[in-house]
Amino acid sequence: MQTSQADWAGSRLSLTRQGTTAVVRLFNPPQGFMDEAMESELIQALDTLEACKDGRVVVITGAEPGMFVRHYDVAILQKRSQAMLERGKSFSMERPVPKSVIHRCIERIENSPLIFIAALNGTAMGGGFELALGCDIRLAQNGDYQLGLPELNLGLLPGAGGTQAMASLIGTGPALFNLLTAKVFSPQELLSAGLVSACTDDVMAEAMRLAGQIEAVPFRACANIKKLVRNAPRWSHSDGLAAERTLFCDCMVDPTAQPLMEDVVSGKRTIAEPPAHLKP
Repeated sequence: MQTSQADWAGSRLSLTRQGTTAVVRLFNPPQGFMDEAMESELIQALDTLEACKDGRVVVITGAEPGMFVRHYDVAILQKRSQAMLERGKSFSMERPVPKSVIHRCIERIENSPLIFIAALNGTAMGGGFELALGCDIRLAQNGDYQLGLPELNLGLLPGAGGTQAMASLIGTGPALFNLLTAKVFSPQELLSAGLVSACTDDVMAEAMRLAGQIEAVPFRACANIKKLVRNAPRWSHSDGLAAERTLFCDCMVDPTAQPLMEDVVSGKRTIAEPPAHLKP
């Protein structure tokens, strides 16, 4: 990725690239709500990122201090609800509702070979938190702000993958407790629950450090690890093992892995030590 040639800013997000890492900053002051404009610009940003052949890592964060994405704009949801009621709409599991833009965004994040890091720098509830759950890694800024999926307080449920992601990440029992009590977390509570990997005083610095670590090892191995882990709940055990064997061999024939193996064979470092260019 080039640093500035394709950088752009819309009405709800900006995209900045630093080497092979891109930073997407979300904003909608003063309330920080997700809306149709943010969804539309997010999918445009994903188009741009996927078109960059040398991209490796994407960090998604909030542009405003203390605000990632508050939640989806409830006024919009209320209008949609009222329109459905007036039309006499009813819904059945036999007739699944088509994916909307936010569903397609999160699905693309999950399926992309790029590694997505959510740098939670502030409030993230509802759709904002679901976007973070869709990322591969989540980090949180220490502070006094709220995160979680409290849609039950609206008589609703998380509708952008939140029920499935939470159950997958922390298990059925804890997910049911959190969702049925409309649990709202502090950053440290989120860490204790296993929903973020770290809490830090400077979440962007930590996200960029982690991005640098991922950038410095072979892309093919990272992309293959993501594919295997993401699909583990969907594949049978035997299918998952077969995929792992195959993608292991795919990494074996990656020329960029050769010097890393040679370092260990020659005694320059052990397998437990990172490559020399990653050492402090």
